[in-house]
Amino acid sequence: MPPAGKHRLTHIDWMRGLACLLMFQTHCYDSWLAPAARKGGFFRWSQLLGTLPAPIFLFLAGAAVALVVDHKLRRGLAPGRIALETARRGAEILALGLLFRVQEWALGQPKAPWTDLLRVDILNEIGVSLMLLGLVYAMARTRGKTALLAGASAAGISLMTPLVWTTWQPRWLPWYLESYINGVHTYGRPQPWLFPIFPWAAFALAGLAFGMILISAPAREHPGWAHLGYGAGGAVLFALALGLNALPVRLYPVYDFWHTSPNFFLARIGVLLMIVSLGYAWCSWTAKLVSRLPFGAGIAGFSPLVQIGTTSLIVYWVHIEFVYGDFSILPKHGSGIAAASAGLVSIFVAMVLLSLARTRWKGGGVRVREWLRRLVRQPFPVGDEAGTAGGWGAPRE
Repeated sequence: MPPAGKHRLTHIDWMRGLACLLMFQTHCYDSWLAPAARKGGFFRWSQLLGTLPAPIFLFLAGAAVALVVDHKLRRGLAPGRIALETARRGAEILALGLLFRVQEWALGQPKAPWTDLLRVDILNEIGVSLMLLGLVYAMARTRGKTALLAGASAAGISLMTPLVWTTWQPRWLPWYLESYINGVHTYGRPQPWLFPIFPWAAFALAGLAFGMILISAPAREHPGWAHLGYGAGGAVLFALALGLNALPVRLYPVYDFWHTSPNFFLARIGVLLMIVSLGYAWCSWTAKLVSRLPFGAGIAGFSPLVQIGTTSLIVYWVHIEFVYGDFSILPKHGSGIAAASAGLVSIFVAMVLLSLARTRWKGGGVRVREWLRRLVRQPFPVGDEAGTAGGWGAPRE
């Protein structure tokens, strides 16, 4: 299957776009459905699907690091420099996450407390995770060792999460630092709606391990068989997680399947691998189908999910205000399923259009930056070179 860019894969962008769509539906129904509409199975399924976007984003962030590592190694960059650039990118995302919290706090005035500025949201976690991935790659240096170290680290974080959330809770840390460990915030105990290192960084580490497999020579030479294997392996992991969860043995004093259980982590990794396989099959099949249509040349290569998957940061940032914020397009907790679904369609279409505009502007932004660089590099004109007889006063005749 053709790549989407220099070191992008179409089905990976498709999967990220799917995560955006699942995120939209989770947020829209959670914000807009009236209390009566939240009591049925529809809302429960919506919330169950809502357990996937964050793992997908983090898993793909890890896989993307592997793709970038491969791209930069081919360009001749040293592993140490690649690790440093990965960590630097993580710091940039963390800074954007803090900026996003400032925006949300400002728009939430006068009710929003100052502690909201330090809430650990998904952008914060992606930034911290990327810095951890840079550290892992700096320690491992090779693809095989990176995959092993990242996989072992993911397993370790997952296995320690039930303890870090309960009996090993680091209460000696200030709450704003402990919150990055277990999501305690100001509530005295971990909050499942936040995104601390335990367990969320494990998904990024697992993604890095998967990405190193994805760029291996056998996977490149036989991508179809490789993705079939990913799907089959994911199904095995999912079944194994359910089997382990059904055992009467309990290793932890407090067991919470939906929030801290290693079994739930394993199940979601299995689902992610199956989605990767499905995404590859879907993108390959639709590409072949479109190419055979009479009008296929005009639409070949365009997919709404792939499009928003390439600009997931901005669509995440913007949609929040039109769903949860003061600019919500529907009354909060006051709509039925039909009205909320119509609102969801509107949000999706608007975000696709925003993504298209962002893609076009991004190309223009690069051209503007290049023009500014050339302008700055030009030497200052002096004397007659400036078009004046003795300086910069009169215009050129």
